[in-house]
Amino acid sequence: MKRRSLVARLRRGAARVVAWAIDPQLAPVLVVGFTIAHAVLWTAILTQVKAAQDVHFDVSEAYAWGQKFLLGYGKHPPLSGWIAGVWFSVFPTTDWASYALAMATVGIGMIACWAIALRVVDHRRAFFVLVMVALYPIFNFKGFKFNADLVQLITLPLLVLAYLHAFEKRTIRSGVLLGIAGAAALMCKYWVVTMIGAVGLAALIHPQRMLFLRSPAPWLAIVTMVAALLPHIDWVRSVEYAPFLYASGHYVIASKWQSLQLVWGYVGHNVALLLLPLAIAAAVLAWAPRWWSRAARDPHGFVVRPWSIQNNPSVNRDQALNIWLLQAIVAIGPPIGALFFDIYIKTDWGISLFFLVPLAFIAIPSLRMPRVALPRIAAVWLLLSLITLGLAPQIAIASMPRDANGNFEHVSYSQLAKQLTEMWHTRAHARWSAVVGYVEVADQMTFYSVDHPLPFVPNEKVGSGLLSFEETKRAGYIGICDPADARFEACETWMKENAAGAERVVISTRRFFQGQSGISSRWHVYFVPPAGEK
Repeated sequence: MKRRSLVARLRRGAARVVAWAIDPQLAPVLVVGFTIAHAVLWTAILTQVKAAQDVHFDVSEAYAWGQKFLLGYGKHPPLSGWIAGVWFSVFPTTDWASYALAMATVGIGMIACWAIALRVVDHRRAFFVLVMVALYPIFNFKGFKFNADLVQLITLPLLVLAYLHAFEKRTIRSGVLLGIAGAAALMCKYWVVTMIGAVGLAALIHPQRMLFLRSPAPWLAIVTMVAALLPHIDWVRSVEYAPFLYASGHYVIASKWQSLQLVWGYVGHNVALLLLPLAIAAAVLAWAPRWWSRAARDPHGFVVRPWSIQNNPSVNRDQALNIWLLQAIVAIGPPIGALFFDIYIKTDWGISLFFLVPLAFIAIPSLRMPRVALPRIAAVWLLLSLITLGLAPQIAIASMPRDANGNFEHVSYSQLAKQLTEMWHTRAHARWSAVVGYVEVADQMTFYSVDHPLPFVPNEKVGSGLLSFEETKRAGYIGICDPADARFEACETWMKENAAGAERVVISTRRFFQGQSGISSRWHVYFVPPAGEK
C-alpha cells in the first residue's frame, strides 16, 4: 500500500509538472521556480566542490573592475565589471556569493533560452529545452566562474530573442530592441561579433529575408546599436584602442600546427560538453516500459521510436530555420576562421556559442515529444543534482591537483590578503588602498582583503584604468612578486626601479583543507608608504 501511495504521488506530481508547463499562465511560474531551484542547488554544490580553493582570478578581476564604473577596463568592455559591482554592493565578498553570482547569471540565461524556445516551439517543448539547458555543463559545473564569457549567456540569448522578435514583427520598436540587445552584447565582450555576424548571415540566407530586409527593423537595429555604443567607442579611441592591443599581444599563434591544435581542442571540448544533455534527452524520448528488452529485440525500432513523418504544428518552421542557421554559423564559422587566418581560439570562448543546440534538436519537426518526457527529464535533472550535492565534499578532495609529495597545489590568496592587511595596518595605521602585482595575485588581494585595495599591474601596457601609478605612489602600496611565476624576475626588476627603499619581506602561506596540507607558497612583498611619509 505504501508503495502504491508513493507511485500515486509521483504520478500526480508528474501530471502537475506537465499541466503547469503547457499552461501559458502557469508556465512562467514553473520556469522561474525551476530556475531558482537550479541556481540555489548549484550554488550549494559549487561552494562545497570549490571549498579547497579560492575564487578564480577572473572573478576577483571582475570584482576589482566593479570598484569603479568605467566605460572600459583595458582589455574588455565594461558590462561584466558593472554587474559584479552591483552584485557585491549587495552581497558580501565571499566565495559562496561569487558562485551565487555565477548561477544567477546562468539562471537569467536559462529563462532567456526558454523565451527563445517559445518563439520556435510550443510550451511543452520549450520546458523540455529549459531542462536540457540546465543539464548542459556550461550552466552548472563549467559555469562556476563569473567573467565576461559567462555574462554572454545573458546577452547573447537576449540578442537572439530580439532577432527572432524583429524577424517576426518587423516593426520600428522591434528594430530598436534588437539594436539595444546588440549594443549590450558588445559591451560584454567583442567576441560577440560572431553571433552578431551570424544574425546578419541568417537574415540574408533565410527564404523570408526580403520581408525582413524591406522593413525598418534591421536598419533601425544598426543605427540604434551604433548610437548606443558611441560613448564606449569614444573610450576606445581615448585609450588608443587598448583592448585590441591587448588581444594582439596576448593571443599570438606561433605556428600552423599550434593553430590546428587549438581548433581541435576547441571543437573537441565543446562537442564533449554537449554530449551529456543530448544523450539524456535522447534516452528520455526513446524510453518505454521494458526499454532494455525492446532495444535488444529491435535496436532499429528503439532508435526510430521517437520519430514521425506526420505534420508537426508545434514547431514554427520559419523561426526554427533561424535557430538552425544561427547555431550552424557560430558552430562552424569561428573554428574555420581561426584555422585559416591563424587566430588564437580558446576553449572557453565556446561557452556562449552553443546554448541553441538543445532548441535546434527539439525543434526538429519529425521528433515526437510525449508529455511524459517532461517529468522524466526533470526527474533526471533533480536526481543528478542531488547526487552531485551529496558527493560534493568527496569531489572537492578528489579533484584537488597534487604535487609529487601529495600536497595539494591550491594557493591560499585569502590567507595572504589577511596577513598583508594586518601588516599594513600595523605599519601605516590607515586603510590599505593600493596593491601592485600581476593580475592573478593583485586582484585576489582586492577581493579578499577587507580594505579592497585597488590593483595596479607592473609592466602592463594596457592597464585597467582603475589606478594610475601616480595615484598608487600617493596612496602608498604593497608590491607582491611570486617566485613561482615565470614573470618573477620582471616583477622584481620593476620593484627595484620603482620601490627603492621599500621595506622588503618574504612571507610564506600554506592552505589546509580537511586535515590535508597544501603546498607552501613564498611571496616577496614590498611595503611602500604613502608619498610624504618615511
